[in-house]
Amino acid sequence: MNWDDLRIIAAVRDAGSYAGASRRLRIDETTVGRRLQRVERALGAKLFEAVDGVRRPTAQCDMVLSHVETVAGHVAEIEKIGVSSAGIAGRFRIASTNAVAEEILAPRAAALLAAHPRLALRFLTSSENVKFSRWQADFAVRLRKPDKGDFTISKLGELRLYLFEPAIEIGAGPVICAYPDELGSMPETLVLKARGMQERARLVTDNVRVIRALIATHQAAGILPDCISAELLADRRLRATLLPRRRDVWLLVQNHLRRDPAARVVIDWLRGCFAEQAKV
Repeated sequence: MNWDDLRIIAAVRDAGSYAGASRRLRIDETTVGRRLQRVERALGAKLFEAVDGVRRPTAQCDMVLSHVETVAGHVAEIEKIGVSSAGIAGRFRIASTNAVAEEILAPRAAALLAAHPRLALRFLTSSENVKFSRWQADFAVRLRKPDKGDFTISKLGELRLYLFEPAIEIGAGPVICAYPDELGSMPETLVLKARGMQERARLVTDNVRVIRALIATHQAAGILPDCISAELLADRRLRATLLPRRRDVWLLVQNHLRRDPAARVVIDWLRGCFAEQAKV
């Protein structure tokens, strides 16, 4: 078995398409299909089925991937052989939402990287939770606790939440901003429902920056975490109410990194970022 071919299997599983795997691995889409066919011929088994336009792994593919993920852990360990003990070294991928990366992690990343010249970080950001697999991220900062998964999870911290409303009453009332129904378990949504505001929402989005932009017009109301609310809190044309409910933040770590010295440095740094945010 060719290791590069096995990596392609996992990339197609994560992306759901040959095109997505092609972009992720930076190889031609035709090459992705050809290499998969080569593995299928060698195994005598079909690895993916097309379901509603998405490549779904077969039962045989799941069996292959379980071994591939084990091999990936060994490969990661092999890559560390020969690393000087004089300092921490490593390259790590951190998945998070855009707001967490921009407002909490990025402003504090320079100090970490300056202290460890052989350490490198890659931020994988999205308005939604980036899929957490060994092929996509080493650490993930989640605003919702996963139900299960083959990784280590711990509470990273909490974000304070504020309800922002125009300080001066508007004739027809402010535009209520809310989050999509699939985020109904969020503290923000629960508070809006309890106040009878959720059903009156006229702007629905999962992007906190969109909500912040509307609130800044002094014609809208919505709930935002403290990490992106500094300017709004200083705006006297807005009324800010600190809510008793807070948003829990969770850290996901790939199991094979738990004892890695460089990974421990990054984990401690992530915890420090949220500890500092809590003091702001």
